[in-house]
Parts: sequence; C-alpha cells; structure tokens
Amino acid sequence: MNAFSIAAYPGDGIGPAVTTSAMRVVEAVQKRTPSFRLDWTILPWGAAYHEQHGSVVPDDYLQTLRAFDAILLGAVGWPPQLPDHVTLQPLIEIRQKFDLYACVRPARLMPGVRCPLAGKQPQDIDMLVIRENSEGEYLNVGGRVRQGTPYEFALQTAVHTRMGIERILRFGFDQARERRKHLTLVTKSNAQRYGFVLWDDVWDQIQGEYPEVQTEKQHVDAATMNFVRWPERFDVVVASNLFGDILTDLGGILAGGLGLAPSANIAPDRRHPSLFEPVHGSAPDIAGRGVANPVAAILSAAMMLQWLGQPDAAEWIHRAVARALSLGAATPDLGGVLTTQQMTDQIIDQLDAVRHGR
Repeated sequence: MNAFSIAAYPGDGIGPAVTTSAMRVVEAVQKRTPSFRLDWTILPWGAAYHEQHGSVVPDDYLQTLRAFDAILLGAVGWPPQLPDHVTLQPLIEIRQKFDLYACVRPARLMPGVRCPLAGKQPQDIDMLVIRENSEGEYLNVGGRVRQGTPYEFALQTAVHTRMGIERILRFGFDQARERRKHLTLVTKSNAQRYGFVLWDDVWDQIQGEYPEVQTEKQHVDAATMNFVRWPERFDVVVASNLFGDILTDLGGILAGGLGLAPSANIAPDRRHPSLFEPVHGSAPDIAGRGVANPVAAILSAAMMLQWLGQPDAAEWIHRAVARALSLGAATPDLGGVLTTQQMTDQIIDQLDAVRHGR
C-alpha cells in the first residue's frame, strides 16, 4: 500500500465545507481499495487564524508544508475582515517559493450540466489551460510613490524569463502529446513588445521539437473571444500568469461554472509538494449556508491522486462525479436544491455504481 501525507488547508469562507467534502470522497474511495492511504493534517490557517495571531499563517508555514507529499487547499479570502492581498499572499508565496510553476486547470463540460453557450455539447468543451505560475505579472516587483498626494503613481513590473517560458511551454507540449495533440500559445506580443516577444521567440525555437503537436498563437483578446465563439477548437492552452488566470475563469464558466472547476499547482521536479485547489474563491455571500458546490474541490482531490500515482482512484472519482451530475444531482449554483453534504453523498453513492459499470 502506498501511503501519503497530505496537508489540508481549508482556509476561509466555503473552503472548510468543500475541503471536508473532498476528504470524504477520497476516504470513501480509500475504504474500497487497498492501493493507497492518505494521512491528513488539517492546518487551521486563514482569516480566523489572523484574528488570533495577527497573520493568516504562522511564520514557519513554508517549512511546515515542506514535510507533506501534497497540499489540498479549500479557498482563501475573507473581504469582510481582511483585504485580498493579505489573505492571498501565502498562496502566491507557496507557488513561488515551492516553484509550482505549472498551474493546470481543465475545463470540461460534463453530461447533465448546462453550458451557457447555446447548442454546445460535452464534446465541444474539453480544454486544458496551463498557466505559468511562478513569474510574469504576479511577482511583487514595483512600488507606489508619493502616496496620498495628487502625484501618486504605482509601478508594477511583469518579469518573464527565458527559463520560465521554456519550461512552461515544454510542460504544455508534453500535456498536448497525451491529449489531442494541439497547443495554443496566448500572448499579447503586438502590444507588449519585450516580455511577450520573448515568449514568441522561445516558442519559435522549441516548437519544431514537437512535430506531432499542431500549434497556433493567439493574442489574449482574440483568444478570449474564441473561447466563447469556438471552444471546441481548443485543446491545450499555455498562457502567462495573468492571462492564464483570466482565461481559466472563462473556461470554468463555459464548462458549467466555477463550482465545477478544479486546478493543480504543480512542481514537475517533485522537490516540493504540489498544491491542489478549486478555482473558485471563498464566496463570503454563501459561506455558512451549506449550499456550496463541492465538485471543484472533489475534482481537485482527484487531480491530487493522479499526481500521487493513483490514476485508477482519480478516474473513479471523475466517473462518480460525472454520473451524479448526469442523473441530475445539483447544488443551487447549477439550478438544483442539494446542500453541500447532499451533493457529496450523491457522489459517494455513485462510487460503487461506476465501479461495477452500472
């Protein structure tokens, strides 16, 4: 039996509820198979921790996380109490300090889920957006000058390196090889003449090494339009930190909503634990009401199992989720009436059905 130590970082808002759901589904799978065991450690960090300690995480939180095989994050952010740049900072630091440079966000329309685009079927929306996660627009480079005066200005600098661009492109090409062998690079090199022209240059130098993968480049404004107009034309998409962040929210909505959108923050060299999280935020407006959609967190846990070398367990969860949705199980964000716990129960109930092919 393979045993793994997992840090559960439920966070804020709906994070604890959906993290509990994800853990329940994984534990249900674990009970039905002897192939793996997850040992969970729950970390009580976030806005509530800040209220007691003056920070959202302890000073040694990175050292604590290094000891785990993977991290499952619920959600961070609690605007009623703290500004987002405070609650989100540990997540950004985890990505950068652990060099989780590949943010992988699938957008796949499942049977039984209504797409906001008229006439689109599940086969029309199945894309994998890969966001460069370690540099670009999210590095804390810049500052504010003459604060509080009429002459105040802010400078925010994006940093793009040849190494960072090349490794995320190669990661994207490797993913495309395993899928439908098509890769789209999204930049804005017609206006951003230094950073994104470097992306173009690196792209031109390495794409010939992957002759089996069809390629194209699109500027981010055109890609945004085409995600809506022709989602079926996209397979693997590679983008910078900011562009990838924006496009994955759009992709999540096209696949039925952010309540269904999982993600992974990957350290391909496995020197540090990778982090898995739903794309959605902490949703303060519904926190505590028991109606949050747990599917994104559950599918994020499935991505974690895939990364830990348990592909059968990951596929088992995917099939149970897909069957539950196809049979009409839905929380209010999907037009249904199920609570978070009831939705989780429905998915667990389908584990045996999909295992035996019913």
